Amino acid sequence: MTVSHRFVVVVALFVTCLITANIIIAKQISIGGIILPAAIIIFPLSYIIGDVLTEVYGYQQVRRVIWLGFLCNLIAVLAIWIGKLLPPAPVFEAQAAYERILGSTPRFLLASFVAYLAGEFANSFVLARMKIMTEGRWLWTRTIGSTLVGQGVDTLIVLIIAFVGVLPLSVLGIMILSHWLVKSAYEVIATPLTYVVVGYLKRKEGVDVYDYGIDFNPLRVI
Repeated sequence: MTVSHRFVVVVALFVTCLITANIIIAKQISIGGIILPAAIIIFPLSYIIGDVLTEVYGYQQVRRVIWLGFLCNLIAVLAIWIGKLLPPAPVFEAQAAYERILGSTPRFLLASFVAYLAGEFANSFVLARMKIMTEGRWLWTRTIGSTLVGQGVDTLIVLIIAFVGVLPLSVLGIMILSHWLVKSAYEVIATPLTYVVVGYLKRKEGVDVYDYGIDFNPLRVI
């Protein structure tokens, strides 16, 4: 498939949402009494964009994009880590703040990376399979259905790895449920916009991929 400028733009938006979410995740916000990471304002967009990419371009293209996002996020994490290790200039008085906000613990980084890969691949796989099952009809069922699965996998993994043994199981359970519901609600609200973007790309690109007979192995990127 020839790579179009529209595809490049959508991929760039996907990677930007991912990296931005991982930078602002350190701040906790309160919405309706529910404590959530600030990343909630943008991270669900990566799933919506992932839905658009899978629906239009197919699982094989999205598989490459997911691994590209992983690589870009890894580069960002390494750069931030090296920046933390380098000695601060005498005029820089915010070293402690830099380390506190951007210095994620190895445990949380592991949780974030594993959850991202598992959640994004689950989301894309479910949407691709549902597209075949529905013969391309009822887009809303697969965007919402795949997000329920993908965000569920992501939320479950990241919070269990990050907080099991740190928080009581009852608190952890409520946190998992609330995060999953908020992220899924994001997809439901954005469904009309998803229809518009998908319809636009299919018309302009002249492509509407159905993933018949492909290898869904997430490790096969070539």
